[in-house]
Amino acid sequence: MPAIVIIGAQWGDEGKGKATDLLGSRIDYVVKFNGGNNAGHTVVIGNQKYALHLLPSGILTEGVTPVIGNGVVIDIEVLFDELDALIARGVDVSKLKVSANAHLITHYHRTLDKVTERFLGSRSIGTTGRGIGPAYADKINRVGLRVQDLFDENILRQKVEAALDQKNHLLVKIYNRRAISADEVVETLLSYAERLRPMVADTALELHTALEEGKTVLFEAGQATMLDVDHGTYPFVTSSSSTAGGAATGSGIGPGRIARVIGIVKAYTTRVGAGPFPTELFDASGEFLRANGFEFGTTTGRPRRCGWYDAPIARYSARINGVTDFVLTKLDVLTGLETIPVCVAYDVDGVRFDEMPVSQSDFHHAVPIYEEFPGWTEDITGARTFDDLPKNAQDYILAVEKMSGARISAIGVGPGRDEIVERHDLLS
Repeated sequence: MPAIVIIGAQWGDEGKGKATDLLGSRIDYVVKFNGGNNAGHTVVIGNQKYALHLLPSGILTEGVTPVIGNGVVIDIEVLFDELDALIARGVDVSKLKVSANAHLITHYHRTLDKVTERFLGSRSIGTTGRGIGPAYADKINRVGLRVQDLFDENILRQKVEAALDQKNHLLVKIYNRRAISADEVVETLLSYAERLRPMVADTALELHTALEEGKTVLFEAGQATMLDVDHGTYPFVTSSSSTAGGAATGSGIGPGRIARVIGIVKAYTTRVGAGPFPTELFDASGEFLRANGFEFGTTTGRPRRCGWYDAPIARYSARINGVTDFVLTKLDVLTGLETIPVCVAYDVDGVRFDEMPVSQSDFHHAVPIYEEFPGWTEDITGARTFDDLPKNAQDYILAVEKMSGARISAIGVGPGRDEIVERHDLLS
């Protein structure tokens, strides 16, 4: 059985949990392979809504083993808060596995994230302030802390003291903040060690064994393609690899294991934080999408920037990730619009670009070229087959599919777990 990767094909918040739910009982493992608690999945089961930030959404599916891979950065306090909230609601979290090689977010990472962002002022990136970037920077600079370090107090203390030797100079002399005590950081981290210990595993080996045994493993990206540190709208990106290639490095499986890549796209586009966004709307249409789609960040609560569907972005994501199937979410949000524009290309200073410009400056100045499609007024939340959808909704899907570089295999028609139209089997 294959390894399957689910990625966001826009700027995040596309509804990746919807695809995970659709695969449901056919999945044995769900792996989070990048990011931290700087993004979230909202999963609706019946009349219950679950907001997940650090945990893979598969933790809500009975029989699935959820895994936090080596490519993730973990704030242990957030991890246990999230686990405790699920336990209080009767969710079994006992199968969670955490990579011994995953890196840790500490108090000093969060502090540096916030003060650096404030220091940048108008040049700020729009981070969530949760320490993600500084933790990844320490990883690359080879001064990071890993989960396994919690179980050797001497090593942990040495690493924390070495990290703070530099960071306290920055905090005190550059940012005019108080120094952080190494003892305080070590004591806090050690307080979590024994509870975490039973969850820690050689997850790369476990996933390899699972695939060898014919089990199906789903890799779930945090953030999205346009926020990938290499392939996104740099520097307005996250600090990790959120494309399909990151699934291999962030989990320890070989890239040849990946059989399918499922890209998630909204029927329109949203973005949180700073950075270019060609189809962004600043009028009543943008407010319509934000209100009807409840476009507020799962993690931060920030209002999302909203715009029309951007076909060149979808094509770019299909190419970068090797997308085999798209899942189109939130089609129901467009119900009631008389016409629905779709960006088919860009105009940059009088030059037409049918694909995403390679120059960030060009992309920043790109003006969308739209094609308009007739809307529909019928309630589509009860649709379960493609033929159940109004003709105009069908035409919209087929047009977007033709522009986007891969087949649209499923369509979300409501927030509920079962409110989805399946056109093709995502595993074949």
